[in-house]
Formats: sequence, structure tokens, C-alpha cells
Amino acid sequence: MATEIVVDTSVILAALLSEPEKAGLVAATRGATLSVPPSVPWEVGNALSSLIRRRRLTAPEARRVVRAFERIPLQHVDIDPGRAVQVAAELGVYAYDAYLIEAARARRCGLLTLDHGLMRAAQTAGVSLVEVPR
Repeated sequence: MATEIVVDTSVILAALLSEPEKAGLVAATRGATLSVPPSVPWEVGNALSSLIRRRRLTAPEARRVVRAFERIPLQHVDIDPGRAVQVAAELGVYAYDAYLIEAARARRCGLLTLDHGLMRAAQTAGVSLVEVPR
């Protein structure tokens, strides 16, 4: 049985944009089932629009990234929004971070993120983190 990992937008974008962490992320996820809460596609779009606004990407480049994103086999995990809001309030995080924590809890698997604030919140919530090989 394959390992399941909940991945966040920072991981997906780092891989798609060939950021320096890409090789370690690919190694950490090789052979794993990648899971995301339903919010991640919108978060990817929001991040790409922000990169366009800051002139780090052109619209055609962003569309290519979206097409590449759509080819990633992601398992969408239903979460309890009420529970996620409660977790957000308890941990002092945004709902989007709580969705990821709740997805990892619901699937009883680790979370892979490059976001240090989310790492701290996940650990506080008792969610294990997936290490990125260096």
C-alpha cells in the first residue's frame, strides 16, 4: 500500500516552478498518494495571479503552470468545515491552513509543507510532518 501525504500549495508551486526545493520534494513524495483539501486548486490560482501581479510570471506562463498542475494526480479529501474553523481559532491560523491540518488528520497521514507557520501549527495539532531530504 502506498504512503499517503497531504501536500499544500507551497509544495505544489515549488515543484511546478522548479524552485530549489523541487528535487527534495520529488524525492519525499515518490511513490506516495498526494492528497489535498478542496481549497488547494483555488489557492494555486490565487498564488499564480499574485505572481502575475508582481511580474514574476506572465499570463501565458501561468496558464502553462495551471495545465501542469491539472496533470498532477491529486486525491481530494473532504473535510469538516466547522471543525476546520474550530482548529483555525484554536491554533490562530487561517482556515486554509486548518483545512490542510484537518485533511491530514482525517486521512491519518503526514503533511508536507514549506510554510514554517503551518509546520508549527500542524505539530501543535499533533499532525506529523513529512521531511524533505536535503
